[in-house]
Amino acid sequence: MQAQTPAATDFSQQNANWQNKRLAGLTAPSGWLSLIGLDWLKEGANRVGSAADNDLVLKAGPAHLGVVTLSKDGSTHIVFDKHSGATVDGKTVPEATLVDDMHAGDGAPSVVAFGSASFLVIERDGRKALRVKDSNAETRTHFQGLDYYPADPSWRIVADWVPFDPPHELEIGSVLGTVNKEKVPGKAVFHRDGHTYELMPIQEEPDSLFFVIADRTSGKETYGAARFLYADLPKDGKVVLDFNRAYNPPCAFTPYATCPLAPPENRMDLAVTAGEKNYRGSHH
Repeated sequence: MQAQTPAATDFSQQNANWQNKRLAGLTAPSGWLSLIGLDWLKEGANRVGSAADNDLVLKAGPAHLGVVTLSKDGSTHIVFDKHSGATVDGKTVPEATLVDDMHAGDGAPSVVAFGSASFLVIERDGRKALRVKDSNAETRTHFQGLDYYPADPSWRIVADWVPFDPPHELEIGSVLGTVNKEKVPGKAVFHRDGHTYELMPIQEEPDSLFFVIADRTSGKETYGAARFLYADLPKDGKVVLDFNRAYNPPCAFTPYATCPLAPPENRMDLAVTAGEKNYRGSHH
């Protein structure tokens, strides 16, 4: 057996570290595996709790948690049942106005916690929903682990960066059937097996590029809707695409997430045999 070069050992170690961090985030008590509900609010009063007589029936928590009111102006306010035992951001209060994920600014959205479960309000396409989590969710407690293609340095590709000035607009659909227009700062162009491929990222965070991609393994060995890939910002006209770090969106693990789909521009006629595969517990 050949001894690994220091560079190969370094690559394997960095890749293993990345996979361990990925797994830790996914399996954390409030990670994506803890989702147990995505309940859309109607305008007006919404009675919430685990009993069947609520408007929104939760899979965990007290029989009657309280009433969430969605106002015409889009604000959400909760009044708790006096026996709910719930808290808002760690405080016991009789009622509270809840900040959703799109209006939290630099802060965090309000978290309503009750026992091992919690929810926050999310806004998607002008609609509001409760995203409900439970650290005791079966999807979390019975998780079987992640599967990857063998780490392969040849899939760590240095692509050419072609900036767009002004940025292009890209339409990205979601599993909810919505379409968002996203700004694209440029495109990554790379060559593989004699062919040229282009990928367009969106910039969710100021310090990284975010690619929503699909390829010939999608729907077969890998998750069908898309895989996600982050890259550092371009440097000297180059951007590093490490497909060993392509990973499944939350929708691969739970029906209660609202993931983007790979846009046609990012569907490659290439089998990317790197990164995360369909996971063992996959039943979607």
